This record gives sequence, C-alpha cells and structure tokens, in this order.
Amino acid sequence: MHLYNAMDLSHYGLAFDAFRYGMIGYGTLQQQGRLSDKKMITIIDFTKPSTEKRFYTLDLSALRVVYHTYVSHGKNSGENKATSFSNIVHSNQSSMGFFATAETYVGGKGFSLKLDGLEKGYNDNARERAVVIHEAEYVSEIWIKKYGRLGRSQGCPALPKGLSKEIIQTIKNNTLIFAYYNDTAYLQSSAYLNPAPLISSLSASAPASAE
Repeated sequence: MHLYNAMDLSHYGLAFDAFRYGMIGYGTLQQQGRLSDKKMITIIDFTKPSTEKRFYTLDLSALRVVYHTYVSHGKNSGENKATSFSNIVHSNQSSMGFFATAETYVGGKGFSLKLDGLEKGYNDNARERAVVIHEAEYVSEIWIKKYGRLGRSQGCPALPKGLSKEIIQTIKNNTLIFAYYNDTAYLQSSAYLNPAPLISSLSASAPASAE
C-alpha cells in the first residue's frame, strides 16, 4: 500500500487490486531474471470501460506515472467494456495476464511493438495471433464522443495516435505489461501471482539482524 500511496495512484483511478497483482507478478518475473533493468510496469485495467483511461505506465524508480491514456480491447471481447478474453487465434478477443514487450517494427498499422505472452493458456499465443501495440485513430476522445466507446481491435491493445510511438519507445525491450481483469480462475491459477515464493525469497535474501 505504501508504494501505491507514494505514487498517488488512486488519483489516477488505478484500482489497488490491479496494482497489487501487477507488482506480485513484477517481483516474481524480475526475480527470475525475465525483465530488463528499467524498473517499469504497464498495467491495462480491463475492469474499466474503454471510455476511461485504463493504460498506465509506471516508473517504479522515480515513483511516477509516465503515461495514463486510452487503450482498445478486441472487438469480440465486448462493446464499451471487455468481458470475454481468449488466447485462441482469430478470436478477435483481448488476452489477460502478463506480457513482456519485445522488438519494434513498422507494419501495416505503422510503428508497432511485438509482445510475448508469458502465461500458458491465457496469452502465450500472442505472437501467433499478432497481438501487438500499435496506434489507431479509433482510440480517441473524438471517437468516444461520436460512438459512445472506443473503436475495437482484433485483440491488440491499440493506443492513441500521436502518443503511441513515444510509449512504444519507452516500454520496448523486455518491460512488463499486465492486462488485468478480475477473473477468479485466472487470478488463482497464474504462475506469477503466488506471492509465497517471492516473500520466501525476499526473506532469505534479507540481511540477518544483529544479535
């Protein structure tokens, strides 16, 4: 709770549960040597509707919110709110769980960022599904005013034009993304959300107190 308060995350509307689960996963994956040394996590809070800013990039060293903006979900995940998630190719749904950012490229949707899904059965088909971060004109307040929600993707977390490239450059190359949804089965089964090994390891590595 200290870190959550220190970063004033309630001011940005980031749910404490989304942050807490994200940090458990971050600690676990960092401990496993799976992440870069940037000390950064991006949380997508899919419990929020698309009309709210639900994409958060947090700098854990500087204790600040680097980006807070809109992000799309897949067209078969729901209308304004995402309620259905999938790891299946051609499902056109978003996936939940932890992703590592990978390399950038320029494709049909411009400057884009590939993602590696780290969760077997939940998002590990991200490469095969071509789930990437890219810009989209349908991720904008103009679109919200016109249609009452953001436009939707084929499962990619699309970002606003004019901001997407900067965000991609900041989070590329092995930083963590956590797509959060309050799905009980996922939260109980994720390999990265069991805090016991993390706590045990941190306790073991703590310096012994003086007698």
